Formats: sequence, C-alpha cells, structure tokens
Amino acid sequence: MPELAGIHHIKIPVTDLVRSVRWYRDVLGFRPTVQFTDDDGMVRGTAGELPGIGASMLCLRENALAAQGCKDFDPVSLGARGPADLERWAAHLDAHGVEHSPVIEASIGWLLVFNDPDGLQLHIYTWAEHAADTADRPGYGTPIDDPDTWLPAR
Repeated sequence: MPELAGIHHIKIPVTDLVRSVRWYRDVLGFRPTVQFTDDDGMVRGTAGELPGIGASMLCLRENALAAQGCKDFDPVSLGARGPADLERWAAHLDAHGVEHSPVIEASIGWLLVFNDPDGLQLHIYTWAEHAADTADRPGYGTPIDDPDTWLPAR
C-alpha cells in the first residue's frame, strides 16, 4: 500500500465566510493565507494556518447546505496535552463568550466540546489518557481485537 504523508488540510463548510473567519481567528488563532474566488468573482473560501496542527491547513468554504448537514456533528478533534490544558482552553473560550462543555472524561482521554458559529461541534481531546473503564457507556469507544478483519455487527 502507498504511504500517506499526513493530513494536508481540514475543510469546514460555513454559511458566512466573513463571520467564520473572524470567529476562527479570534477563538482559535486562524491565520488565512490563501483565498478561493468563484466564477462570479466572489471570495467564498480561505485556507491558512491554525496554531498547533503542524503543516496541515484549515480551510473554510462557504457551503450553506453542507454547513447545515454538519450541524451538531464533530468531524475533527483538535489535540491538547492534558486536562490542565483543557481548563486553560475553557477559560479562553469563556473570555471570548463561547459556550462549552465542562471537561469530560471521554473514551480514552479528556474532552472539551464547543460549537463554531454554524453549530459544527469542535472537540479538543487530550493525548493524555485516563484509566477509567468506559466500555459500558453508550457512544464510548471500546478496543477492537482484530483491526484487519473487523466490520461492525449488524
């Protein structure tokens, strides 16, 4: 199998590019570096740097239908080292008026959940793990014994 070389970019659909650029800039430190102009001459997308995600880029693209379809869904989890980092993120979100969950003991580590302006759920998940047994909690992960042959039970 050919080798992949990381994640090139994360594309998030938005309904209002100006509002989303401001929010992602203010809340997450997004720095747009490229714009995408449609056939009609209107800029309807941008890509750029998001501190902490390495060489991968964050892209915001106007697409109201896709943004509505992603509402209340969490397609990406950003990383943090440990629960203390999530407490700092919670304080940062509070300072920006962004509602968020408490720090949650998730499947493997700890988690903080909040929404972007279109209702897309963003997660910050810790690399640090806990030892809690969450196997009996619906929606929480459990180990897979044989990843090469695993398929969901139906």
